Amino acid sequence: MDKPIRRVAIFGMLLFFGLMVQVNYVQGSQAEKLRTDSANTRQYLNVFNNPRGQITASGEVLASSYPTGKDNPKYGRKYVDGMVFSPVTGYFNGGASKVELAYNALLSGTDKRITHQRWFDMFIGKKPEGANVELSIDPAAQRLAYRLLKNNTSRRAGAAVIDVKTGAVKVLSSSSSYDPNDVAPQTGEQGAKKLQQLDGMRGVIQPLIDNGMSQTFPPGSSFKTVVAAMAMDDLGMSSSTPVNTGPLILPESGKSLPNSHDSGSCGGTAPMLGAFAESCNTAFGRIALDAGIQKLHDESSKFGFNRKWNIEPMLKPAESDVPISFVGADGNKVDTGKDGTARSGIGQENVRATPLQMAMVAAAVANKGKIMQPYLVQKVTTKDQSTVYQADPKLFSQAMKSGTADQLEDMMRAVVNEGTAKNLIGQGIAGKTGTAEQGAGIPNARWFVGFSPMNNPRYAFAVVTEGTGDGASGAGPLAAQILAQVRK
Repeated sequence: MDKPIRRVAIFGMLLFFGLMVQVNYVQGSQAEKLRTDSANTRQYLNVFNNPRGQITASGEVLASSYPTGKDNPKYGRKYVDGMVFSPVTGYFNGGASKVELAYNALLSGTDKRITHQRWFDMFIGKKPEGANVELSIDPAAQRLAYRLLKNNTSRRAGAAVIDVKTGAVKVLSSSSSYDPNDVAPQTGEQGAKKLQQLDGMRGVIQPLIDNGMSQTFPPGSSFKTVVAAMAMDDLGMSSSTPVNTGPLILPESGKSLPNSHDSGSCGGTAPMLGAFAESCNTAFGRIALDAGIQKLHDESSKFGFNRKWNIEPMLKPAESDVPISFVGADGNKVDTGKDGTARSGIGQENVRATPLQMAMVAAAVANKGKIMQPYLVQKVTTKDQSTVYQADPKLFSQAMKSGTADQLEDMMRAVVNEGTAKNLIGQGIAGKTGTAEQGAGIPNARWFVGFSPMNNPRYAFAVVTEGTGDGASGAGPLAAQILAQVRK
């Protein structure tokens, strides 16, 4: 080969090599950046062209894709028992919610943890394959919880159960729900209109806002668990400290803060354990007044109140709150006064909480004061079974001292054995009742918050239902049945 031809050949090889390097760089390293660039309209055109991964729980497929036989959409989305699981799975229709949103890139196969491993497949034009998402949810317990909540009230009800050692959410249920099949890609314009209709609902029942972690309620006397923890951790009290359970006249209005009864432990004085077991409002109103609203706010923050946090990426529970001030009817800022502080001490006034938040309170009691970070997704695997994500239990907070938690365990057992929830004796659960007034003409928020089993607890829970009556009868029996299923 003469010299000029050799030079041309070498130059051509260098050009070819450079082209290969550039293509590999673009297809591999830059694929995710280019895909998500706001100027790239193909990301919106292709959203229904490839199958999404499955969402599963304990081996059950809860959400999956299937070919429609059409050009648009090429793939539909099918949900099993959508009304039951939508508070966790959410929906997908191009837009998404809940886990479908939080793990969208992995489910669609466009996450860099997948594309970086499969750059050659992309180079040869092979379609992305979505990863499968496995939930921490217990399907049987979730189904039971939905049925019990739905049948218990015509208004709102919610439940949450978490593993106190890991933070894994086993139940996150809501009586207010919707079927994501009704808004899935294959429903087209009809589904889009349905979603718009659901999103526009402004009554008491709002199906897109689940009652497990996205809706708050006044926690009532179940909040006395937080107040008791504050009293023992910071005010030098213990479960045996005598407390005044006699009549309490509120300092600003001169009105009384009543007990549900004025006998037994609520008849004048009692150890804190007795006042807790019989839910004496006056004792915990006084503790709140002694501490002040700022202290109550700060101590509740250790449990997760007054904080915004993610349970999964882009998925935040509604903020539970113990407000120092609030916006009044005239639109001006109003400080929580002394009367409001006393009422806050019994979970009324402007105190609000989700069932998930109150389950976290119970988890602190059952786990030596520690709350583990709650999570919904256990792991994510690719089609070849490679694990690209695995839940790693992490500490959310040390909400109280270990010794305080031990005393509160005994106090929650006393609620069932000798206090306001004796109807639950023998059911394998301990906890705190709550019956919160919600205003004239609005039914009570009925709570039972606690742990199971009664000894060596593994699960923490909270159940709330709206209706007449109290937490012991309106929420307690439901909690017992749900936890019996979780423990199986």
